[in-house]
Amino acid sequence: MIRLGIQSAILGDLSFDEVINFASDNGFACVEMMCWPPGQSNRKYAGVTHIDVTKLDENEISGINKKLKEKNVSVSGLGYYPNPLDPDKEMSDFCINHILKVIDAAAKLDIGIVNTFIGADPGKHDDANFEKFKEVWPPIIRYAEERNVKVGIENCPMFFTLDEWPSGKNLAHSPAIWRKMFDAIPSPNFGLNYDPSHLVWQMMDYVRPIHEFRHRLFHIHIKDARVLWDRINEVGILTPPNQYHLPKLPGLGDINWGKFFSALYEVGYKGDACIEVEDKSFEGSLETRKLSLIQSKNFLRQFITL
Repeated sequence: MIRLGIQSAILGDLSFDEVINFASDNGFACVEMMCWPPGQSNRKYAGVTHIDVTKLDENEISGINKKLKEKNVSVSGLGYYPNPLDPDKEMSDFCINHILKVIDAAAKLDIGIVNTFIGADPGKHDDANFEKFKEVWPPIIRYAEERNVKVGIENCPMFFTLDEWPSGKNLAHSPAIWRKMFDAIPSPNFGLNYDPSHLVWQMMDYVRPIHEFRHRLFHIHIKDARVLWDRINEVGILTPPNQYHLPKLPGLGDINWGKFFSALYEVGYKGDACIEVEDKSFEGSLETRKLSLIQSKNFLRQFITL
């Protein structure tokens, strides 16, 4: 059935071993491990490196596998969420090259899933970004196919603030675009890392796509969101979305998780579902962030057998 895990970005100040220890000690079956290039990032929840794919040798692989076996925890996928369609070609090339390294790492570790973004030039319309997508992404997916790795695209628009205006930094934000993506690249190794919270603040049905795209669901992010209707009544929706919504822990936002999990069970989803914490109320200390994952797990027990 569905296995519950955590996304490691919220525990960025812990080592790989410490993250696995935490997951094991608290009854989580898996972890989505962040694989950003080593170094700092100016984007919140980015820049976390729990597996450094730039120096993954046989000793590293052996140590990772030994730890996972010892603690009976698996890696649900390797995560790296940059902008491969960045208008700066040097940055775009860097992101693409690192995605390929993450795919190589997934193959070497026999993990099988890499989660990422399509990317976008925020200054261009979706149609223009789609043309760029058709140039950039087919070779990436072929590369993944050759290594028996699936690529799950998260559906976050990456449009929250003025610097991402007006189109956001991730093209894959709606079912209409997903259909075009999968028509252009029909590979069975190309799918979704599905996060319902991003549909909530776009005023979209977050359950219906589960049925249509059931064969493209490679990985699930468990994150809630609350629409701030009092703010919408003041500023409308033609403003950066951080003005009118808040990411929340599961059960503290607007998602009906019973309906969500019911749909997953109906379509036969048997993959991993990882809690992703971006709730400002819980992001202070390391202890609070750990507790946020435990609180989320306790809420989700009613839908997932742990």
